[in-house]
Amino acid sequence: MALGEFKFYLWRSKADVQKEAQDYEAWAFPYGQKQRERLVKLLLELFPKESEATTLIPFLTAKELFLNYRKSSDMTDDAVEKMLEMKKYKRVIRKKEMAMYTALAVADSQLTDAVEYPTADEIRAMAKGFEVIKANN
Repeated sequence: MALGEFKFYLWRSKADVQKEAQDYEAWAFPYGQKQRERLVKLLLELFPKESEATTLIPFLTAKELFLNYRKSSDMTDDAVEKMLEMKKYKRVIRKKEMAMYTALAVADSQLTDAVEYPTADEIRAMAKGFEVIKANN
């Protein structure tokens, strides 16, 4: 095995690391810092006992899963259904929070330049609706 095949000697320049971070930030928050601030405020209202990091990580995971399942905008219901079929996602999204993070991912996917998220009560209602749909299936 040649030395180049070992991944733990992988070197990336500071510029490459910064570019990756910028690309990820642009994907996660396409409307910039305003979106991030409003989302964090909403997350902390929905999960008052949690910190920013412990809500952002599951949210971003849910967002990625949702977008992977939703191949086009007319497949939102299919993506929601697949998300809810997962009782939990590894150790990142807990079973009891899956509907809430799914609702947040749906709301995030519908943002416009105005960056107006639904209220915490609207997100809770959407999550509760998802749970009812799941229970009926």
